[in-house]
Amino acid sequence: MIAAAELEPLAVPDGEALDAYSRAVVAAVERVGPAVVHLEAHGVPVPGGRRGRGPAETSGTGSGFFFTPDGFLLTNSHVVHGAKEVRATLADGGTYVAYPVGDDPETDLAVLKVDHGAPSFAALGDSTRIRQGQLVIAIGNPLGFQATVTAGVVSALGRTMRSQSGRLIDGVIQTDAALNPGNSGGPLVNSKAEVTGVNTAIIAGAQGICFAIPANTAQFVASRLIRDGRVRRSYIGVVGQSIELTRRHAQRFHLAVQGGALVTGVTPDGPAARADVRPRDIIIGIAGGAVGSVDDLQRQLTEELIGRDVELSVLRSGTLHTIRVRPAESL
Repeated sequence: MIAAAELEPLAVPDGEALDAYSRAVVAAVERVGPAVVHLEAHGVPVPGGRRGRGPAETSGTGSGFFFTPDGFLLTNSHVVHGAKEVRATLADGGTYVAYPVGDDPETDLAVLKVDHGAPSFAALGDSTRIRQGQLVIAIGNPLGFQATVTAGVVSALGRTMRSQSGRLIDGVIQTDAALNPGNSGGPLVNSKAEVTGVNTAIIAGAQGICFAIPANTAQFVASRLIRDGRVRRSYIGVVGQSIELTRRHAQRFHLAVQGGALVTGVTPDGPAARADVRPRDIIIGIAGGAVGSVDDLQRQLTEELIGRDVELSVLRSGTLHTIRVRPAESL
């Protein structure tokens, strides 16, 4: 017979467990912290302005971080969009002008450049490798408290979030690492001191529900902003709304999803108009990909489709039509 004492789990002192956790957080902060900056955006236009008195302007603050050794900063678009001047305060207290390189409101990301160079930089990791429950650390400047560190876990993966431009951002990371106004644009870091996301949003009134743009999205967008100053996307020139199709339609036309994008308007002389796309057409596919909603259509109108003849699958009066359309570059 086994004695009761033999069934007891090995006791691990609380101090040792806490020390291991603390060491992971401290090591990550020591490596990434010097790369994080406090941003002050001045001359930001206020939507709507002031009647008869010229455009209204305001100032705002946020966070950012160096992600290259030569002074390129990553932050959120909503922190710096439209600002006349942005100043970056580094970890050593020095303040420098941060010049705009590129801005992408549709993913809420922006790249700035500081001529002073980076005292340190944070490496962008592979966000596809993070797992639910994984330790993450947020570093930023919430409410003006510079170099604030919070820690938590990855609460969920694959969330979608609508940017201020109205476009959906895919693959968003949800975390319970506490974020507050001013954290926007700061890094979300794993225990290896790799940036897994760019902190971007909280839900007002909620506790422990915060979001970050995945590092892989940030890597792609930042490279395009440095190369072109913007992210190139295609468009076909339609206005639409998402609709749900009947099960009978989905089965009849062998649709992967039971929905589509109903065309409510066509831009005159746009690619869709030239291809004879009409109001009340229902777009269910483009370039071989299924379209179950307006958001699906937006996601698939990428740079790669610019100037290419692609097939647009539409339902018109209950009949499936294949139309050749050549997407143009969205300006």
